[in-house]
Amino acid sequence: MSRPNIAMIGGGSWATAIIKMLSDNESEKEIFWWMRNEEAISHIRDYKHNPSYLSAVEIKLKPENVSSDIEYVISQADYVILNVPAAFLSDTLKDIRPAHLKGKKLISAIKGIVPEENLIIGDYLHQKFGLPYKDIVVISGPCHAEEVALEKLSYLTIASTDVALAENFANHLNTRYIKTNISDDIFGTEYAAVLKNIYAVASGICHAVGYGDNFQAVLISNAIREIERFVGVVHPIERDIKESAYLGDLMVTAYSQFSRNRTFGNMIGKGYTVKSAQLEMAMIAEGYYAANSMHHINEKYGVDMPISEAVYQILYERKSAHAEMKALTEKLS
Repeated sequence: MSRPNIAMIGGGSWATAIIKMLSDNESEKEIFWWMRNEEAISHIRDYKHNPSYLSAVEIKLKPENVSSDIEYVISQADYVILNVPAAFLSDTLKDIRPAHLKGKKLISAIKGIVPEENLIIGDYLHQKFGLPYKDIVVISGPCHAEEVALEKLSYLTIASTDVALAENFANHLNTRYIKTNISDDIFGTEYAAVLKNIYAVASGICHAVGYGDNFQAVLISNAIREIERFVGVVHPIERDIKESAYLGDLMVTAYSQFSRNRTFGNMIGKGYTVKSAQLEMAMIAEGYYAANSMHHINEKYGVDMPISEAVYQILYERKSAHAEMKALTEKLS
């Protein structure tokens, strides 16, 4: 594909950051962008900035390439990047049929699970739209949109069972501030991206109820072992859990000031209800939905995951954050 068309589906901060990467990358391409908000579309066409997210980023697309017609945007594309919260993916694609996606490469930039189905994005696309796994690519971090906007050096892992496809897509993202690594582990990187959001919620809760940096280090060292245990059962291949797609993404999400999941957890630990925390943040914390999905998924696998389970108990069974975290301290090493 010498000059591909690339479509972005989603209008949030991570979508805006990837639009910036694609635009700053020097490979030849045409970029299309779908978002639901008509006012934001008009603003981008007129002023070349997303008014709601990363508003300092200049949008270099042709005005006519930004649209609220999802069928049109997808029809133009060779690569389709999905970048909406996982909880909204089914609704976003409700009018899309398998024929609309036939022959296209689907890129998941979603770090969550489709909650109605309890499926990671790759499995959802495969089961609902009949897409072969070789046509699916997963983007994982460690990479926060806010640092992309500031052009701070960041690394992405691009994963596909078709390594050549991963390399081809990565070539459209590399810039002086974005470096890419290639992986064939679409299942491990997807599940790791889901789980690290849950552990970032745990990190925020622990901070809010009074645990310090020493305990945070223990929490996260146990969290990476939970990830290793789970992905080892779900998709048992040889992988190095210390690579940046696993350990690095976990660390930045658990510790960063930009982590919405850590922020959400911090609010829960301070006594906010889930609804009040969500309203105040005005952004989606994927770890909230993921905690419920992973609880039910793990009923099948039975992997020892005390941190993930503690977050589920706090968020969905309304257990005391203080009591659950105190109980958790006896299960970590």
